[in-house]
Amino acid sequence: MDLEAARTLLPAALEEARAGRAEGGIPIGAALFDAAGTLLGRGRNRRVQDDDPSTHAETAAFRAAGRRTTYAGTTMVTTLAPCWYCSGLIRQFGISRVVIGEVRTFEGGQEWLAGHGVEVVVLDDAECHALLGEFIAAEPGLWAEDIGVAPPPGGLPDTAGPD
Repeated sequence: MDLEAARTLLPAALEEARAGRAEGGIPIGAALFDAAGTLLGRGRNRRVQDDDPSTHAETAAFRAAGRRTTYAGTTMVTTLAPCWYCSGLIRQFGISRVVIGEVRTFEGGQEWLAGHGVEVVVLDDAECHALLGEFIAAEPGLWAEDIGVAPPPGGLPDTAGPD
């Protein structure tokens, strides 16, 4: 998938990320599309809102898409590189491609996915990066919890990277 086509799918995931932040959650959004570009399901990280550590954006979008006999040809679009948990879901169910808004904040399992035949398209989108950067600055402890690390004494270093 070329970058231009991939960018047309990103707005659904970005809307979810913004909605998640407005709810007091972590601004990560995702959407699952079929091979023709039809939206199957969308979701956002709701770990905070639902008090459920398993409600990541990709899992929420996957659940919203409903049961299918195959996920071949589908595209998972996410504002941030999928973590290992979500990368496992992508591999387990044979999702063909992942479009990632940004990887500077968190690299996740993108290389592992690519090494196992999943097409990975990285957009390096400025809005995706800014949403997460602002969140991390405001909520470093919650960010550390989300990515599964304990914050060091004195807080976290600037993990947002350069703009």
